[in-house]
Amino acid sequence: MIAATIRFFDLFSGIGGFREGLRRAGGFTCVGHCEVDAYADKNYRLLFDTEGEWFCNDARTIETERMPDFDLLCAGFPCQAFSIAGKREGFADARGTLFFEIARLVADKRPAYFILENVPGLLSHDKGRTFHTILSTLSELGYGVEWKVLNSKDFGVPQSRKRVYLVGYLDRRCAGKILPFPAANGTSLIQIFLMKKKTISDWQGRKECACWWLWG
Repeated sequence: MIAATIRFFDLFSGIGGFREGLRRAGGFTCVGHCEVDAYADKNYRLLFDTEGEWFCNDARTIETERMPDFDLLCAGFPCQAFSIAGKREGFADARGTLFFEIARLVADKRPAYFILENVPGLLSHDKGRTFHTILSTLSELGYGVEWKVLNSKDFGVPQSRKRVYLVGYLDRRCAGKILPFPAANGTSLIQIFLMKKKTISDWQGRKECACWWLWG
């Protein structure tokens, strides 16, 4: 049973985009964060009261046994390796492999939920093989995963900025209850249901929102 106040860890925290959103939502408490960029971390600490929270400046050096427990892992993992604006080297780029640090933390800490964020190019990178690897990895850890591409302009922000969000959960009762949700104009967004053994190529280019039932 999740407590009334959900404890979360802010991985690849930047200046605190996830944290600010959860602060505004209410009912969330940050137990720590991780950020390698010293300037971003300086701004993070100016924006939020981090006194007494756990901190590590490099996700690769996190010793999970030293971390506090948490219910939710938030991670906007580095996108340069997947973005159409870059070389798109994927897992061949050291930044691309940081996804596996997320998997390591999830495997060791077993949070009830996680929320991941990246560029939409993640879906099509290497003809979908990269995203297939990510989904398969999370599935093997026992998580159900739903994902959707969302645009900030649909939520009252004066900017068009598309990002793919992945929501993972251990409780099967969450399946189908997280995404999709009504768009800004109140209409329902289309959701595509895919079986675990289908290839990524089956859905590439069809819709930007989808749900993969990852239960074995």
